[in-house]
Amino acid sequence: MSSDTKDIEFLEYIVKALVDHPGDVKIERKVDEMGVLLSVKVNPEDMGQLIGRQGSTARAIRNLVRIIGLKNHARVNLKIEEPEGGSRRKEATGEEKPAEATTESSATDDFEDFKI
Repeated sequence: MSSDTKDIEFLEYIVKALVDHPGDVKIERKVDEMGVLLSVKVNPEDMGQLIGRQGSTARAIRNLVRIIGLKNHARVNLKIEEPEGGSRRKEATGEEKPAEATTESSATDDFEDFKI
């Protein structure tokens, strides 16, 4: 096992152990001047398991992958690819949300009914 594949094999082992669809796990490795980038793609149903509550699982996996990189004298980063048609809210991505009918009124409008 060469040092190039240790990080991929380690990440693949961890991710496949966490998800319900291990056959859908795909990992790509890119090396550039910034270091090594490992990109993970999983089944859309498994995104929640991979990220965890408030990103805790993803943060832990990133820390472990960085430690493997340090042992191999490389800077390793992890990118979790969002699946096509992901369930992320549109407000978070900056897209326009549909106009909603507002039932709110200003403070003075509330007292219009009480005028004598």
